[in-house]
Order: sequence, then C-alpha cells, then structure tokens
Amino acid sequence: MTPDLDAVDAWWRAANYLSAGQIYLTGNPLFSRPLEPRDIKARQLGHWGTTPGLTFLQAHAMRAIVARGIDMLFVAGPGHGGPAMLAGSWLDGSYSERHPEVTRDARGMAELFRQFSFPGGVPSHAAAPTPGSIHEGGELGYSLAHATGAAFDNPELTVLCVVGDGEAETGALATSWHSHRFLRPERDGMVLPVLHLNGYRIAAPTILGRMPKHEIAALFAGFGWNPIFVEGDDPAKMHSGMAAAMDTCLDAHARIRRTGTGRPPMIVLRSPKGWTGPREVDGDPVEGTFRAHQVPLDVPREDGPQLRQLEDWLRGYRPDELFPDGRPSDLVLSLVPEGDRRLGATPHADGGRLTRPLDLPPAEAAALDISAPGAVTDSATKVLGHWLADVIRRNPRTFRLFGPDETASNRLDAVFDASPRYAPGRVEETDTDLAPDGRVMEVLSEHLCEGWLEGYLLTGRHGLFNSYEAFIPIVASMATQHVKWMREAKETGWRAPIPSLNWLLSSHVWRQDHNGFTHQDPGFLDHLAAKGAEMVRLYLPPDANTLLAVAEQVLASTDRANCIVAGKQPEPQWLSLDAARAHLGSGFGIWDWAADDPDPQVVIAAAGDVPTLEALAAVDLLRREAPDLRLRFVNVVDLMALQPPDLNPDGAPDAAFDAAFGTDIPVIFAFHGYPGLVHELAYRRAAHARLHVHGYGEKGTTTTPFEMVAMNGLDRFTLALDAADRAGHPAPRLRAVCADLRDRQHAHSRETGTDLPEIRDWSWPAAPLPTGPGGDDDDA
Repeated sequence: MTPDLDAVDAWWRAANYLSAGQIYLTGNPLFSRPLEPRDIKARQLGHWGTTPGLTFLQAHAMRAIVARGIDMLFVAGPGHGGPAMLAGSWLDGSYSERHPEVTRDARGMAELFRQFSFPGGVPSHAAAPTPGSIHEGGELGYSLAHATGAAFDNPELTVLCVVGDGEAETGALATSWHSHRFLRPERDGMVLPVLHLNGYRIAAPTILGRMPKHEIAALFAGFGWNPIFVEGDDPAKMHSGMAAAMDTCLDAHARIRRTGTGRPPMIVLRSPKGWTGPREVDGDPVEGTFRAHQVPLDVPREDGPQLRQLEDWLRGYRPDELFPDGRPSDLVLSLVPEGDRRLGATPHADGGRLTRPLDLPPAEAAALDISAPGAVTDSATKVLGHWLADVIRRNPRTFRLFGPDETASNRLDAVFDASPRYAPGRVEETDTDLAPDGRVMEVLSEHLCEGWLEGYLLTGRHGLFNSYEAFIPIVASMATQHVKWMREAKETGWRAPIPSLNWLLSSHVWRQDHNGFTHQDPGFLDHLAAKGAEMVRLYLPPDANTLLAVAEQVLASTDRANCIVAGKQPEPQWLSLDAARAHLGSGFGIWDWAADDPDPQVVIAAAGDVPTLEALAAVDLLRREAPDLRLRFVNVVDLMALQPPDLNPDGAPDAAFDAAFGTDIPVIFAFHGYPGLVHELAYRRAAHARLHVHGYGEKGTTTTPFEMVAMNGLDRFTLALDAADRAGHPAPRLRAVCADLRDRQHAHSRETGTDLPEIRDWSWPAAPLPTGPGGDDDDA
C-alpha cells in the first residue's frame, strides 16, 4: 500500500525538526519547558541550507520503496548533509541499532542533538558512523560516480543520488553525467540523479541555479538524460509534484530494465535554500539566500530575541504531534520501510555484509619459469595481464578492471581475452576489444574511474585501477577521503570489512623517457605513506613473479589501500614464484645469489624494478672491478616494512632489519621515488644515519632510459662509486671503467638517440663472479 502524502509530510517535518535540533540544542529536545540559554550549543555548527531538500527526497524515496517493494541506496552529494542523514536513520531505527546509547525516544533525541558536531560525537557531514551512507560529504564532486559504481552488477538496486548545484560545478561531477552510458540494464542497477538547485554556494549564486529552465533541460538532454522538473516552495504542491515525478522515473526504470532501451530519467528539484527555516533574521532575508547555507540564526547563550526566534521556528514543525511520547508518531513511522529496505539499514551501504571473497586463480599458471636470476626477459605487467584475465573469468559479477584508456598501454591487454572494454555507445567495425558487455571500464577521467571503483568496493565488490604513475595524483584527494572513510569504518565496530582499494601504476617515472618531464612523477607514494601503515601498503615488485605474488595478496585483502608500482617494459626477471612469495612475506630480504658477504663493508639495497636493475648492475661492476670489496645486496618489495613495529604492526622487527641492513655500515639505497620517503619510513632504525638514498631528484626530460636514471644519480656507475667511496675503497680501475662508459654512453645517446649496447643489453652474469680477497683486481 502506498503511504499517503500526509505521512510523507509528517516524516519530512520530523526530519527537519531533528536536523535543526542537532545544529542548535544540547538539551530540552521536546520543549518540556521554554528554551533556555543552557539548552543552546556554545558552538553552533552544521549546514542547514541543503538539509530540507535532502530530507524531502529521503521521504519520497521511502514512499517509493514501500509502494514498489524495491531496494534503494540513498547517496547524498551535498557536502554537509549530515543532519539530514542522521535524522533519517534515527527515525527509521537504524541509528539506534548501531548506536544503542542513542535510543529512539526523548532521551535518545537529546543525545542525538548533543553529539552532533561536538567533541566525542559525530561530524557535520555524512561519514562512516552514519548508517545508510557510503559517501563522505566533506569533499564535493564524487556522488554520481560513487552511485554508478554502486549500481554496477547490482541489477535489483536503485541508487537515488542527490547532486547539489554547488557540487555540480566541479569537474569530477560534470564528467559523471556520462556515467549512465556505462550501465547495462540487464546486468546493472539504475541510478536516479536528483539535481537539487537551491541557488547558492556558501556565499554566492551557483551557475546552474541561475540558468533558465530551458537551458538546463537542453544541457541534460544533451547528456542523454530525460529531465523532469519539480519546482516551488509550497510544501503541499511540492509533495504532489515529487511523488508524481518519482513514479514517472521509476516506471521509466522498469521499462528500461524490461526492454534494454530508453533515455534514463533524472529529476531537477528547485527549492529554496534553507527551506522551512527562518525567512528573515535581523531584517535580512535568509530562506532562499546564501545566508541559509550554514547556521541561519546565530543564537547566543543568553535570553533574547534570537532564542525566542529559534523556539518559534522549531515549534513550527509541531513536534508535539510528531513525537507525542518522545517517540516518532505512528503516522511518521508509517512511511518507514521494513528491515533491510530502510535507507539506514540497507546492506548496500555496509558493503562488507555483501562481500564474497574473490575466486583467485593459482598464479602458477601465469608465472615465469626462472632457471637462474636474469636468465629470462619479459614484461611484468604483461605477465600479470594473463593472470587478471583468469580473475575476470572466475568472477564475472564481482570484479572489474578500471583505467583511463591505458589498459593496453600498460601491457595488460591479455585481459581482453576474458572481457573486452565496455562500449558506452555503438561499436564500429574498426573497433577492437570493445563490446556492450565488457568488464574493462575505460574513460579518460581518473576521477571517474576512481569514483566508480570506490562505489563498487563500498557496496561489496572487488576491483583494480591501472594508471600511468604520473597522473594518478589527480585522484590523490579522493584517495585521502576513501582511506579516511575506511579508517573510521573500522572504528565504528559495526561496519564489516570491505575489499581493498588497489592501484597498479605502470608507465612509471623511470620509463617515461620518451614522454618527458611532465610524465615523470613518483609522488603518489609519498602522499599515501602519510596516511599510515595501518591503512596503506606500498609495493615495488622487482619482477613479474613478485608482481603476481603482490596481486594475489592485495586482491584478497580488505580495508586497505594498496599501491603497486610495476614496469611494463621487458626487463630481466629475478625470482621464481615460490621465492617471490617468500620475499613478499618478509617485505625485504638479502638476495644471496647477488651478494651476501657475512661481514660486508657496504650494503647495496634497491626498491623498484629499475632501481633493482641498476643496483644489480652496480654489484656486477663492483664484483668485477673491485672484487675484494665485501658486499651485501638487499631488495625491498613492501616499502612500509621499513617502518619499525611501534609505528607499523606489520613492520619488520629490528632484529630482521639489522640482519639485512646492518647497524654500522653504509647502505647505498636505490629507490624508485623521492629519496626522502625512505628516510621518513626508516628514520628510527639503527642503520638510518648510514642510509644513503638515490632516487628521483625532480630531474627529467625527453631522453633515453639510461640517461634518465643517470641525470638523477640512480645509475649503476653512481651507485657503484658511492658504494666504494662510503666503504673507503680507492677502486681506481672501477673509476676508470665508469668514466669511460659514461662518456661513451653520453656521446652515443646524443648521436643515435639510444643507449649504448653494453648498457642497454646488460644482463646478470650467468657465470660465477669473483668473490672476496684474492680476486684479480690489480688496483685493490
């Protein structure tokens, strides 16, 4: 039975009352006596302006859920819609189920009010402690991308996504209007966007808020939507109009699901900012202006006209009718759906409840057969692509690969054997690896790829985002928001773990010599490391088999952000799969086949595929040209393992770190990124004072692969000479060899545009190298 509009209006008034109460009150929630200064918060925080529109839409969403028996997820895009989301979940009972101390009665209402934007309480925006929410409103622009990600592979779900007109001015949101073209009705859910035009940002009018209706209609028709307008300020007429619009949209969804065709509907809701709040304060208009954005009425903690105006405003909702005994009235509760269909209780907003582990194929089928270190040359990401293809085959409804048109460029094109790219329109005869049922999601917007993936993960599915390393910082702020969400979600105690957020960064800084300086930036590692080892892992696999071992681990993990940096160019391969798994399990380790003197004079360490190549070439040089120099070689795959256990519970014990790196000998560390990150992670280790890190020094251009490492001091000659110098070894023959090769390499690159063959084609020696004292270095 469809709830009548009297119930819709009663619920809306109740939610508005609760929302305003959260902003202003610490006690006396139902006026058992006239308001007094002691009832008023010392700091009045929150955002009223967007709240009545959000509560209005929640009410009409519930009417549709009850009438049609559908599952719906509510995504609140406007930045600080927390009062509305909290009020809605308290009214439907889901808040009290998660937070038993906030009961659904007068005592609990007082606690709901007190805790809002209050020390030890909850934030002013929808966040992880808010039942029914997957969307953190502190940063604008991602609501529609999140909503679309939630709809992927959720054919029975309707996602109602509210887009504020301020949010609609962001680049990420503007791109997101294309997302509907990536939804396939028979496989995916439906997204119903509601563009909420209340006219203002914080202090100025919005672009869309000042656009005439015919231009808005033309704009969204051009995006492929069928816009339906609901406009006005009279509650009775607006309820009637919104109910009709919602029914029209959901009927259209049913036809699209049935036929697979049709223009998707959207709603444009135009209502006053701060609707139902104070119309005027101290002679200035408030409702319908920018003044309603945050706290429309500044109420001092003293008796006076503002206190009386606040009381009149709140009593205008008729709380005695809405909460006759301190609890929501029967009329209010008649609008609330049952069980998991409540907006605050839907499992789609607590995606860990729906998560099923991936069926991961054995990596052995894709692994390279390594007879000896360096004996095989291959592309690490190409090898991974074959394994990912099998992941897609085994998980046809719970795994997707996302990327900004770089899947083939990053050598992952073997995935197209399992699934093509998704075609957002017609497929031409000249297209390749493109089809309407593809599971490889490509669009040239990192924001959109990230938002889709986050929405997909937050609702319980799995994925991987592949990108060029230099351009992933475009989503750095989104990554921050998601990591913070996961941290807060873990602290709630009631949200189930969700699949990890995984990035694969290829076409990285050391192999962007052809594209030049703008494509050379490893800084995403620094950005993520600052979020803490509890939430973040940074992996720098040196070869294909280690990349496979890392991929196995991260795709099985939960509640983490995992960043993998791996090259796509053919390079020497070092470890068998078993050795790679053991190496990953330790985080770092001595490669005894390269150099493992029990009493080394110097340690050469590396993290990253190109740094490993150059460091091993440096070891080769040293063992040939200074064979009496005692060496140890250490490789790092899990960068966060450099942190000690008191900073990272999974960090290597001091004893293991000291056994690898020593405590009083120099360590020459070849690092993929900015050198400061290694120092930041290892600063509390005994070896830190003798740690000498070579990495990216913000020097780049269009050049050759070797010249790129050379200009940043990461090349084999610089590493070998630094090792000799730190160990106090004169090594004149080494210096002569390095000087000769450097000069010839530089001249060769300038003449031919390529690296010297003996550098470009260097390989790890197949024959045993001379070791220890008694070698043939006449100058030692």
